[in-house]
Amino acid sequence: MSDKSGPTILCATELVVRHNDRYILDHASLSIHEGDRIGLVGRNGSGKSTFLKIIAKELVPDGGEVTQKKDLIVGYLPQTFTLDESLNVLDNVRAGAKRVLDLIAEFESLPGHSNRHEEIEEHIQRMDGWNLDNHIETAMDKLNCPAPDRDIKTLSGGEKRRVALARALIAQPDLLILDEPTNHLDTESIEWLGEFLKSYQGAFLLVTHDRYFLDSITNTIVELANGQFYAYDGNYTEYLIGKAEREASAEVTEHKRQMFLRRELDWVRRGPKAQTSKAKARIDRYFDVANAKVVEAEGDVELVIPPPPQLGNRTAQLVNVGMNLGGRQLFSSINLDFAGGQRIGITGRNGLGKTTLLKILIGQMPPTEGEVQIGQLTKFNYVDQGRLQLNEEKTVLDEISDGTEFVQFGEGKLSLRAYLKRFLFTDDRIVTQVKHLSGGERSRLLLARILKHGGNFLILDEPTNDLDLPTLRVLEEALVVFPGVVLVVSHDRYFLNRVCTGILAFEGEGKVTYSVGDYEYYIEKRKREEKAALEWQRAAAKAASAKPNKSSAPVAQSAQKAKKLSFKEQKELEGMEAAIHAVEANVAKIEKTLADPDFYKKNGAQANVLAGELDVEKEKLAKLFARWEELEAMK
Repeated sequence: MSDKSGPTILCATELVVRHNDRYILDHASLSIHEGDRIGLVGRNGSGKSTFLKIIAKELVPDGGEVTQKKDLIVGYLPQTFTLDESLNVLDNVRAGAKRVLDLIAEFESLPGHSNRHEEIEEHIQRMDGWNLDNHIETAMDKLNCPAPDRDIKTLSGGEKRRVALARALIAQPDLLILDEPTNHLDTESIEWLGEFLKSYQGAFLLVTHDRYFLDSITNTIVELANGQFYAYDGNYTEYLIGKAEREASAEVTEHKRQMFLRRELDWVRRGPKAQTSKAKARIDRYFDVANAKVVEAEGDVELVIPPPPQLGNRTAQLVNVGMNLGGRQLFSSINLDFAGGQRIGITGRNGLGKTTLLKILIGQMPPTEGEVQIGQLTKFNYVDQGRLQLNEEKTVLDEISDGTEFVQFGEGKLSLRAYLKRFLFTDDRIVTQVKHLSGGERSRLLLARILKHGGNFLILDEPTNDLDLPTLRVLEEALVVFPGVVLVVSHDRYFLNRVCTGILAFEGEGKVTYSVGDYEYYIEKRKREEKAALEWQRAAAKAASAKPNKSSAPVAQSAQKAKKLSFKEQKELEGMEAAIHAVEANVAKIEKTLADPDFYKKNGAQANVLAGELDVEKEKLAKLFARWEELEAMK
């Protein structure tokens, strides 16, 4: 762990969990210390949620034990949770603070001369219990929870999850365990959650697919693979480097093992001339090495997006599109012309109309303003937020077949079994009933079923929810080389930065803006615009408050002349955005290379050179931003 000198608060030792003949946890051990900020990663189905349930005492392992510090308070947000339907939203959140509320109630019930007053008050102050109502209000607001008086029965799945998350955070346990806390949260809520966890007083262990989130808040990454834990100090980026080094070392070790076995096998086959103790020892060693357990490399999903049919001259176009729903103007005057090769990310808070716009585009809902023009050759493939329902009783093969035995792949065909194997379904899992699949296997099956339909205009609504990190990475790579149009709704900043060539941002109050470039570029651009607007407001307020007089008129006129840009400066300003975008593209390219584990296996010696180039590009970028602000100020 990151602070091994700190006290251990929980220790899982030699845990064993078996599903039929498969080991989910194979004598796995892990310790958690005070101050740990642990991100638990691994493939879906590798046992992450199982492990969380064990240390939260909701599941008993087949073997091993979990010990913890005396009086340790553990808080847990599972993927499948329950809320008290007899209570409203506010009371469900307050229920998370039962420990604090009980202490306050006891404090207020004690007589004034009680010796426990001071002890209880110290506990309350340590948890900032006197400000509990403020903390609850802040958490509910920042997590975009429903109205406090809403009935739980009326909430959607996403709304219930935000309430459950607020309840878990308010509890302030010594060890906070969160299973996919960023699901169903918008970008602003995820950023607030990250800041909350950075300043959290206890330790936390979380499972999330959000790599940007992992990068910013963790000090340890633990990977669960092949039933074992592998701990890496640092954040997600440092984990990728460490994992690449570990796998490279394991590959060298296995190569040496195979070389030894080949040499010894040749010696054994020739037969030792005498059964001496030395010869027996050599034979015994051969069999020990041959029977040694080898850690199998985990396979990657070989995601198949069938080659799309040719796009026409017109793909799809939004012309002054607007939508008024129930008397509320969601958006208006959206103009966007889609073209092949575009990968546009749609982002913004929940409830602003992102999914509504997708439904308007594909014709499921008519706009109240403007029109949608669709090209004759455009074929949509829409992966909706709710996904498709799976038949629990069908096998994986039956669920995807739809009466056919092949998937159309360009001009050729691919058998369903071969297609499913590219989504990491082995022969035995292909004939397994859906009800026996893990959550990750269900997600992969849904993706496989949807993507096999092809199309040249791919629309994905929150595709990153429930996918594991390796599958996400492969999905990103498949989308980047997709020759058609990609339109994706996501709150995953890492995903948006890797995939998107443009961002359509729903900023609230009906405002929707389009920005060329990835999400980081959009954020930088928005910050600059907000800063410029604030400076303009201050200047306008200052000018309005100043009393005009004769002596000030020449000064104002002189200042006006001084601020006028030359022709050369005007041209420089006009090209500044393109120049910044070009440098940012170089930065993104280098960062992508450095984040790729395969790079360190093949070109590890060049890492320092690339890191130096990255510093140079970032310095160039900072100078461009400074010059842009200077020119804007002069203007």
